[in-house]
Amino acid sequence: MSDRIFGGFGIVIAAIYIWQALLTQESFMSDPVGPKTFPIIIGVVLALASLFIILMPDAEPEWPKAKSLAEIAISACLLFAYAYFLPIAGFVIATMVAAGFLSWRLGAPALKAAIAGICISVGIYVVFHLVLGLHLATGPLGI
Repeated sequence: MSDRIFGGFGIVIAAIYIWQALLTQESFMSDPVGPKTFPIIIGVVLALASLFIILMPDAEPEWPKAKSLAEIAISACLLFAYAYFLPIAGFVIATMVAAGFLSWRLGAPALKAAIAGICISVGIYVVFHLVLGLHLATGPLGI
């Protein structure tokens, strides 16, 4: 029963997501695909996955223990903090902290998680900003 409730929430969230994507205004200088396409695709995939969960529920779902739920809540709070501090700290610093923390929570030792955070942050910066020319949040270091 809990899987069906979860799938129902997923379908509601997908519908709201697609509805909000359809409200996105396009500028007169947009590409042929437009800014709505990718969010709509994500919403459709979420709806299909949720429908699968409703139609094929797990007979004996195992819910996480309280400790695991707390870690999930802390990680979700970190992602909200990441979105808040991104314009303040800049892309590289904010992503470095978030990726390092999440790597650590996924089981990497602290030093390796810190190195992963640095590599992930700098790697994404190089690809998206330097190679593709996309603008990312600039922090106090100018990066």
